[in-house]
Amino acid sequence: MRCIVVDDEATARLIISTLCESSEDLTLVSEFESGIEAIKFLNAEEVDLIFLDIHMPTFDGMDLIKTLKDPPQVILTTADPNFAIQAFEFDFIVDYLVKPIEKERFEKAVSRARKMGSNKPRGRSDAADASEENQLYINIHRRLIKIDIPSIYLIEAKGDYIYIKTEGKEYKVHSTLTKIEQKLPADAFLRVHRSFVINLSEIVDIEDNSVLIKREIIPVSRSKRPELMKRLNLL
Repeated sequence: MRCIVVDDEATARLIISTLCESSEDLTLVSEFESGIEAIKFLNAEEVDLIFLDIHMPTFDGMDLIKTLKDPPQVILTTADPNFAIQAFEFDFIVDYLVKPIEKERFEKAVSRARKMGSNKPRGRSDAADASEENQLYINIHRRLIKIDIPSIYLIEAKGDYIYIKTEGKEYKVHSTLTKIEQKLPADAFLRVHRSFVINLSEIVDIEDNSVLIKREIIPVSRSKRPELMKRLNLL
């Protein structure tokens, strides 16, 4: 089983990593000191098991659990046994290890994960994949916030930040337009200016070198106008 360790304490990570490496059932892929780092990794890589500490600053283990879109199995590791009842509300949490972790108890938890994993179907449904393609996670104050991509009508760059505008809310993110462009469906969004990306379906009106998005007039650069006109369904 491919596994990762998520714990803000270096000593705890070392102990769990050593136990993982001594187990024939486990292949330790990586370790992380924060839930944010782990989420970024899990969005790109697939693992079978997470050894997850509950108490971590800002973005703790329970935050990570609630953020996981297609959760692998999880074995919680903590010095506080009071979270056990709450933790087992999630069916993908297979065990709960209280620090300091003993090898025999660790092996028992891994054995349980292996048995439960053999009965769990892997892979994702087409509906789940389609749903995730319409979702974007942004990092604001070290918390991950999910945005439905179709709800975005405009993204504006100002200095070192971009402003993602949806019908109900505006989000300020430390990023660039180039970076977020790579996350958006190319058939739905277009960069019409060095400072603006628009949702083509939200265009209300076009006049000269500008477009009306909701109630905002957005400039269109001369070099981008041909591409804009090409993408429109003109009569």
